Amino acid sequence: MNRRVVVTGIGLVCGCGIGTEEVWRNLLAGKSGIGPITHFDPAAFDCRIAGEVRNFDPLHWIEKKELKKTGRFIQLAMAAADFAMKMSELVVTPEMADSTGVYIGSGIGGFDVIEREHSKYLAGGPGKISPFFIPASIVNLASGHVSIRYGAKGPNSATATACSASAHAIGDAYKIIQRSDADIMIAGGTEASITPMGVGGFAAMRALSTRNDEPERASRPFDAERDGFVVGEGSGVLILEALEVAERRGAKIIAEIVGYGMSGDAYHITQPAEGGDGGYRVAMAAMRDAKIAPNDISYVNAHGTSTPIGDAIETAALKRVFGERAKKVPISSTKSMTGHLLGGAGGLEAGISVLALRDQILPPTINYETPDPACDLDYVPNRARKAEVHYALSNSFGFGGTNASLIFKRWLE
Repeated sequence: MNRRVVVTGIGLVCGCGIGTEEVWRNLLAGKSGIGPITHFDPAAFDCRIAGEVRNFDPLHWIEKKELKKTGRFIQLAMAAADFAMKMSELVVTPEMADSTGVYIGSGIGGFDVIEREHSKYLAGGPGKISPFFIPASIVNLASGHVSIRYGAKGPNSATATACSASAHAIGDAYKIIQRSDADIMIAGGTEASITPMGVGGFAAMRALSTRNDEPERASRPFDAERDGFVVGEGSGVLILEALEVAERRGAKIIAEIVGYGMSGDAYHITQPAEGGDGGYRVAMAAMRDAKIAPNDISYVNAHGTSTPIGDAIETAALKRVFGERAKKVPISSTKSMTGHLLGGAGGLEAGISVLALRDQILPPTINYETPDPACDLDYVPNRARKAEVHYALSNSFGFGGTNASLIFKRWLE
């Protein structure tokens, strides 16, 4: 379990852009990717805004004849994986195939396919259901398609742990390499649930922002006037490699992954445990794994969804983690710009955390205008900030009380 694991590629696709560097530029500029929903007519819905990936043409990554076999969540993952592979300059040769795996999570999977095929069934009976319905919609087929495309024959798996899914996928992939069950893992998450049932379901829970007239200002984590999260879609994929493998092939190393924590709240189906107990324990577990102390963390990419309860509880957890130093640790929620990618959030935000380490600059939490006494930490408000960052903590918390934390280290060697 002593193998060091590094990041050599990052692929990002979300409402803030298609491609890693485009997403990163827009985040640093504080540019929101949230706007009116165009995937369907939202007129009858309380929430009519989302972080859609606009101008996305899946034919750039998938052959036309293959489209009917893939839900949008798979297509977004294929795009993100391609960006990550190109950044890493990784080519999976036959000699490497057995030791190269894929681990991509999703909270919901092919909601768009499920809704479409159900409508076809209601209109014409079972004979109208596509033979590709199941493989186009089930969660593990994002990993499946990526593995097929690149010839990765090593561990092939997927997580479906709600909004922690892709953080769990990256953490599990890290451990797979650490214990020598693979040398390279293509890992992350994807989600595409901006559909009538997806938006309608979260709206029925009163979880979504209804600031429909100001979509770019709707996601406002930690702000006193936050009124719910904004659904986003997209994918974040990392290339993880054993250090000696990356060095042997001359890969450019971006950062090192050094810590992974998991915890369960055992409290409520949707609400985090009071006082941030689960968030505290998962961050501490990641630090134990990394063999570092809270004082070593110099940036936190928060789960920060923009919900009244969730943001306050995460703040309480971070105060417990950092103690007297809590107000000196910069924390940002990039969901203020991307919206909440649900099962894809952890992959996107892991990639963002690595970019913060690479460039030594912190993305902002935009729309932070009215301080909340319950959320009184340094949220990097409204403007990106240059900073010296050695360790970055990325948090993801999911329904059912499933939590994940990842820790990345700046690469200086």
